[in-house]
Amino acid sequence: METSLVLPIVDISSPDKITTARLIRRACVEHGFFYVKNHGIPEELMEGVFRESKRFFNLPLEDKMVSLHRDFLGYTPLYAEKLDTSLTTIGDSKESFFLGSSEGVRGQCYPNQWPSENLLPSWRQTMECYYKNVMSVGRKLLGLVALALDLDEDFFIKIGALNDPAAVVRLIRYPGEVISSDVETYGASAHSDYGTVTLLLTDEVPGLQVCRDKSKQPRTWEDVPRLGGAFIVNIGDLMERWTNGLFRSTLHRVMPVGKERYSVAFFLVPNPDCNVECLKTCCSETSPARYLRKNFTESQSNCFFKYLDHITPRLYMAQIPAYTRRRLY
Repeated sequence: METSLVLPIVDISSPDKITTARLIRRACVEHGFFYVKNHGIPEELMEGVFRESKRFFNLPLEDKMVSLHRDFLGYTPLYAEKLDTSLTTIGDSKESFFLGSSEGVRGQCYPNQWPSENLLPSWRQTMECYYKNVMSVGRKLLGLVALALDLDEDFFIKIGALNDPAAVVRLIRYPGEVISSDVETYGASAHSDYGTVTLLLTDEVPGLQVCRDKSKQPRTWEDVPRLGGAFIVNIGDLMERWTNGLFRSTLHRVMPVGKERYSVAFFLVPNPDCNVECLKTCCSETSPARYLRKNFTESQSNCFFKYLDHITPRLYMAQIPAYTRRRLY
């Protein structure tokens, strides 16, 4: 069953931070999803990211495979990932590209797998510019989230969560055509995100759905429409853990609609050494902490990359000339 969902709209530029924080709190408790508008990222930059993303995904497969993901960064081929591992179907009908910060310790230890500048001369500059801009929005948003939790605005800075974070941008293409099958095919099967918050941009093609009560059967899926120029924001597993389950990391998926679809997701994952434990403002004698203290390094096997399941290497490797396979491996 699918219905349409009306989400709160948060104006992140509002000088009234307290009212904005209250709106965010209500959205995170009731939905786990909301829109963020007036974020300050130029429209031409957002358009440029989509344009460069399309240019990459339109390259021949062998050119894309040169940037095959290493240390979670780079290209992930079509059908190579299945977010809902309980499904018996082939992998999700999408291909993607992960990129992280080019600065700090993480930028040195985990370098990005940039496509050739001969093929895409403006690609790296565009993506690095977008990463810096969306990271700035994410930092500002986490400040408002802290206020929403009755904490100091700089709380997540003080505890080191935003000191060289493991945040990544993911470019995603969902093809219009899908492999014919007797079972349902997904662009992205049902999952929740791992980090603190996710900031999503999509084109005008629909497909995103959320399930606010995953325990209810049958599940009710609600469409999330695009709001032009705004981010679709959702809470991740770590934030749910921090808030003792108060803020919801909501189950969501992308359904194929028979038309090519592009999206750009930013996963704000904290510094790997940051401890995640129940916030004092989210627990009490009547509501004790539900989760043990843990940091990203200890739980990275459960991070949002946990779903990466290369179940179909033969499908895409068979399409690549032998000389390219030798160069890649």
